[in-house]
Amino acid sequence: MTQQLAIIVLVDVGNALASRTLDDNVYLFDNMKLHGSEGEGTGDLVTVLNGSYWNDGSQGTELVLNWLPYSLGSIPPTVPRGYQVQRARQSDQQALRELAELGSAPAGTGAGSAAELSRIRRNVGTPVSSTLRAGGPAGRKVLDVTGQIVTDAGASVHSVPAPIITDIVGEAVDQKIMYPAEYGSPDLVTDGWYWSATVDSSRPGTYSYTMDIQIHDLVERDGAWVWQPVNLSCESRIKVTSGPKRNGFTKAGMGPLPVAPVTFPL
Repeated sequence: MTQQLAIIVLVDVGNALASRTLDDNVYLFDNMKLHGSEGEGTGDLVTVLNGSYWNDGSQGTELVLNWLPYSLGSIPPTVPRGYQVQRARQSDQQALRELAELGSAPAGTGAGSAAELSRIRRNVGTPVSSTLRAGGPAGRKVLDVTGQIVTDAGASVHSVPAPIITDIVGEAVDQKIMYPAEYGSPDLVTDGWYWSATVDSSRPGTYSYTMDIQIHDLVERDGAWVWQPVNLSCESRIKVTSGPKRNGFTKAGMGPLPVAPVTFPL
């Protein structure tokens, strides 16, 4: 059976944008710590993969890696995928209700009406154009990490989009140890796209690979706010071991599992 392994790529987007590098701004985790992975929670992760092969040295079973990128300083990925669009619509609907109330106010309140109109305009929020694959320029606004509408993007702390892995290259790919590709799925967390790779488990050794990662900076351009892509990269490693495959019941090698005799009353 194919073994599925996960690698979390956690990016400190704010510091990465400030320094324009992922060095010391990325934290990697996997689910193989108990099997010997090293550097958990740092940018120097070595993911251990338990190799499996037949007596003739051929691959016994393939391993599958799945990369999941997340960002510090953003809305949690557990909220619905359309959350930002819903919040934008809610702010627009609230503004329309307040405008209707303002329009039905008694005559002779001009000064108060002007101040109220200015307040409504501010509370509508900051629309933002997007080059993200998951959404276009319509229906997007800047939010903070609590999901509240940002009224002044230039002065407020805002939530950033999740980083996007755009390619996986390097030694492990060049030597055909792993075969990465981007896949589409109904996964609500990754906007329907994720990177995965099959690994040749019959070739022990430590191999490096590089992830090309795209993050986004909120900038003002021609009087409008846009998410500007910034392309950076970081390196990690995999370590394929030569130990025999063991089962999770007895920790022994492959073979019959001990089964206690069962007796049934007559």
